[in-house]
Amino acid sequence: MNRRNFIKSSLLVAMTSTLPKVVLAATPSAGFDYELIIAPADVNIVSGGSTPALCFNGGYPAPVIRAKQHQPVRIRVINKLNEPTTIHWHGMRIPIAMDGVPFLSQPPIMPGETFDYEFTPPDAGSFWYHPHMNSVEQLGKGLVGALIVDEAEKPDFDEDLVLCMKNWHIKDDGSFTALTTPQNAFRMGTPGRVMTINGEIHPTYEVPAGGAIRVRLLNVDNTLLYQVNSTDPQAQIIAIDGNPIDQPVALKNHAVGPGMRLDLGVIAPKKVGESVTFKHKGKPMVTIKSVASKLKERRLPRLPLNPIPAPDLNNAETIKFAFEWNANITPIEKDGKVSYNFWTMNRRSWEGMSKGHIPDPLATLERGKTYIFELSNLTQYHHPIHIHGHTFTVLKSNKKAITPFHTDTVLLGQNETVLAALVADNPGRWMYHCHIIEHLKTGFMSFVEVT
Repeated sequence: MNRRNFIKSSLLVAMTSTLPKVVLAATPSAGFDYELIIAPADVNIVSGGSTPALCFNGGYPAPVIRAKQHQPVRIRVINKLNEPTTIHWHGMRIPIAMDGVPFLSQPPIMPGETFDYEFTPPDAGSFWYHPHMNSVEQLGKGLVGALIVDEAEKPDFDEDLVLCMKNWHIKDDGSFTALTTPQNAFRMGTPGRVMTINGEIHPTYEVPAGGAIRVRLLNVDNTLLYQVNSTDPQAQIIAIDGNPIDQPVALKNHAVGPGMRLDLGVIAPKKVGESVTFKHKGKPMVTIKSVASKLKERRLPRLPLNPIPAPDLNNAETIKFAFEWNANITPIEKDGKVSYNFWTMNRRSWEGMSKGHIPDPLATLERGKTYIFELSNLTQYHHPIHIHGHTFTVLKSNKKAITPFHTDTVLLGQNETVLAALVADNPGRWMYHCHIIEHLKTGFMSFVEVT
């Protein structure tokens, strides 16, 4: 199936099923598979009033972009905001020119301008997209969306649910509360008030009775660490942060930090009307309910592993990274705006960058070489540590037993140290930061350069 027919097929499936709807631009530009128009729009999250959000293609949830492993996808982005933006494709191992970081990988997309992204996903799985400018506001007000890369040979699931988890910072009348405050940015971040799945409060999705269901949970929230559990003791974790795991494990209570993803496999209840609910700390987030089907006995399909380069641990170089509070928390005033640097990476707080000023990298890596990042969280708060353009192989923790797995975002607990290996095979300057957005904006960001 060629690229255009694949996308048309995906759209048709979405329109005729109970899945969250895939939205294609009404008139995509010639030669492009998707067109994303970024602009303000009112959305309905709570019953008390509309919310003045920032949206892709006029609404929330954003379009679910579906690509296919090893096939190019072309996405045109049109900026109709009154401020610059970019789009980062979170978790994707793609060329630096497509990574969506202003100044480091591309010029900002100015108001009224267009930028064309084209890349070929090497990995299948659950990924997402979001701006990398004015992140607290642009992400916090709705500019987040799912990017699903289907396997070259698609597994035989009966339903594939794409579920974006986001707590909205809104009042009962739909107006926004503060997206950030200094006292919260210095700690765990400013939590939202309204927990949603795809913009709905505890929605229910219908699935075929006895069917093999793939449940993709994507944490697109600025702040919240979700503790995911289920009413079905047979629910299986089948992929973490877009990467299938070799041996699925039972879901008990799994932490999903901002930016992280969790794929679950579930056999839907065979009895019509019965349901399975997925919860955060015991609070229902989303329910799937069985409806009549003609399916026979089903088993969960196995996911093929992604082609992540194997680290050469015998010849790896270890680099230590310490994540700490900044001892100097004096407000910084620049261009009439007040900001703070609360966090450091190896005693450095991110100073920002511009067209004429790119700071030095936190580390320089030799292309093709294996490195072990010793990630040490010396604070009392958790931090999801995200790297662009590469995938970690998590090896060891001083706090818990680990079966090695692949991820682009390593969740560090209080005073936890994790060893994570990577093969520096993708040349460029790659952002490396905490994905709690208020931490990123208050110093917890840098980049590594692969040469």
